[in-house]
Formats: sequence, C-alpha cells, structure tokens
Amino acid sequence: MQLESAEILIVGAGPAGSVAAALLRKQGRQVLVIEREAFPRFSIGESLLPQSMQYLEEAGMLRAVVEAGFQYKNGAAFMKNGVYTDFDFRDKHSEGWGTTYQVQRADFDHLLAKEAEKQGAEIRFRHEVLDIALGQPGGRSLVTVKRPDGEQYQVDAGFILDASGFGRILPRLLKLETPSNFPVRGAIFTHVADGIGPRAGFDRNKIRVTVHPKHCNVWFWTIPFAGGRCSLGVVAETAFLEQYKGSPTERLQMIVAEEPSLAELLKDATWDTPARQIVGYSANVDKLWGEGYALLGNAGEFLDPVFSSGVTIAVRSASLAAAALKRQFAGEAVDWQADYGTPLRRGVDTFRAFVESWYRGGFQTIIFHDRQQPEIRRMISAILAGYAWDLTNPYVKETARRLAALEATCELT
Repeated sequence: MQLESAEILIVGAGPAGSVAAALLRKQGRQVLVIEREAFPRFSIGESLLPQSMQYLEEAGMLRAVVEAGFQYKNGAAFMKNGVYTDFDFRDKHSEGWGTTYQVQRADFDHLLAKEAEKQGAEIRFRHEVLDIALGQPGGRSLVTVKRPDGEQYQVDAGFILDASGFGRILPRLLKLETPSNFPVRGAIFTHVADGIGPRAGFDRNKIRVTVHPKHCNVWFWTIPFAGGRCSLGVVAETAFLEQYKGSPTERLQMIVAEEPSLAELLKDATWDTPARQIVGYSANVDKLWGEGYALLGNAGEFLDPVFSSGVTIAVRSASLAAAALKRQFAGEAVDWQADYGTPLRRGVDTFRAFVESWYRGGFQTIIFHDRQQPEIRRMISAILAGYAWDLTNPYVKETARRLAALEATCELT
C-alpha cells in the first residue's frame, strides 16, 4: 500500500477544517485535508454569529466572505404567540464584530475550502478516512484512506485534527462518545423561494426563531438568504415529529400550518426543494484532545441549532488548536487541556446552559419579558452574538446561576 507523509492531517474540509488549514499554512506547516464529500454539498447551520468573523479574519478569509454577496445579518428575532422581540447584535456587552452573514452552506463551505487551497493546503475531495492508528506518545500516527476509485493508501501524520463533523471519525474509532443529556430531538428542514414581500414586516437581516403556539420545546427557524430564498426548519423531540405522516415536506408543511404567524409569512412560498430530516444530532465526548490529535467543531460536541452556535464553536476550536500547535512546533511544552480543552468547553458550556434554559421555557420568559433592563439585555445580546467566552460578561462567568436568577425574576414580575 502506498505510504505518504503529512506534517498535519485534517479530516474534513468544513469550516473547522478549512480555517484550521489556513491558520496552519500561515505558520508554514504542511497540511493535508481529507474530505469524504465532493464540494459544493448541502449542509444546514446557515446563520453565522458575529464572533465567527474574528476567526475568518484571522484565517485570511474575510475579504472572500464579504465579497461573496451573502445575506447581511445583524441580529436575531423571536416570535411566540404573536409577540415579537429582537436583538441587534451591534448593541451588545462584548467588544468585536456585531454583524455577519446568513449563508447557503454549500457555497460558504466551498468558498472557505478554496481559500484554504489558495493558502497552500492540499484538499483531497471524495477521499475517505477508513482507519487511524495513533502512534506512541510523541510519535506519529498512521491513517488509512480510500480514494474515489476504491484504492487505499496510508498517510504517516505528525498530528491529526478531526474536523469530520457528524462523521465523528476519531470519537467513534477511539470510543470517546458519551451520551448527551439532551432528549433525542430531530429536525425537518428545507430551502424555499419564500415569496415574502416588503409589506410583510419581515426583517431579512435577522434569523427568526418562532415558538410553536402549544409547545415551548418545539420551534422553527427561518433564515433569509440573498435572492428571496429562506432556510426553513422545525426542531422537536422525535416523538412529536413522528405524529405527522407523509413525506418530510408534507410533515414540515403540516407543522408550519399550526403556527399562524409563520403560516401567514410563508403563504406565497414555493416549496421547490424536498425537505430532509435528521435525528439525534446532539453528541458529547469525554475529552477533546489526546496524544497526537484534537477534535474540532462538531466532531467534538454538538449542542443544538437553536442559537446557531455550531460554526462559531467550529472556527473557535480551529483557532485554539492552531495556536497550540504553533507553540508545540516551536518546541514549547503545550498543556492541551489547559490551552485547548478547558477554554473551548467554557464557551460550549455557556451555550449549553442557554440551550437548556430555552427548552425549559425559562429563556423564552426572559426574552419576551416586557420590562427588560438595557444592561442585562446587552449581556444576553453578546452571548446570542457568539461571545460565549467573554469572561467580562457575568452571564458567561456565572452562566447557570445568573440565568436561573434572571428566569426567577422575570417569572415574578
């Protein structure tokens, strides 16, 4: 079997893999990316958070993203039983970007991959990682890869970054996966020509999250794209979704029809793309790194789509891992737990507390409360904008306690 060598091998060319590849190329490292799919390919997770712009800029990809013509985004809107509220991410506690984009991931991910290639990363599309044999501490690993024609070869890799997303190559091979504490939820989703006119009062610069009128743990996303199209989806526990029969498109249409404001908003939509369904997407691992490897983005943990945190966590993990590798290749001692695992989990755990509060209904009580204090609202806005690692924000530093206290206060007043 043919044997090749790579200084750093990255599994997956999504946002985490491409940003990591670009950052490592800036350090002068040799990078090989193995991607199972051909790009462009469909993916959800289309509403970026402003915090992610920092890492796209760091990777030298910002100009390409800005010039691509994606839908501008400056906030998030929420609707429940006819009550509307929204957050403008430019008015927030944390310093940094307050705007970003809503992107069709097929185009966005392809653009990032091409930018990584321009910076010298080699990406092999439609090549599939079959096995990874980790080396001894401090040693190299052996990765077995299948070409599109079925032939196999091996790569002797100095370090592996697993950015395989829901493929979760290393967590499965090393049995790192642990049960999620979230109930099993699913999503049915599609893209539509939305037909939403200018008189509908729909702010295309914001994602809209709509709560089901009878179930606070069932919600819809509406993500406007440029060109009059939207990403549309519903998230619920699988037992709820299974009540509806028919094709995924028919089931999604039936559930949308139950929410009056959404049904009215999409009354002229053209459902031209067959809907799809995913279930059981939440995943945990017992550690985010090991000898000779680190897990990036969704390959490590995926929480829930409600706050659009996936791409932000992905590119943050890429930045942290690239910084640790820079020090390691410079001969410094790197404590991967202190320099990568702990700081990455800090933000993930902040998002986790907000997700848990959302499904309990507590966070909904907070954001729809009619007497909000501006300072607290700006702290909440910062986290919704992705600044979940900013310890100057009390709702990051003491997330669970602060959220519980705010929920209780809003319920009493």
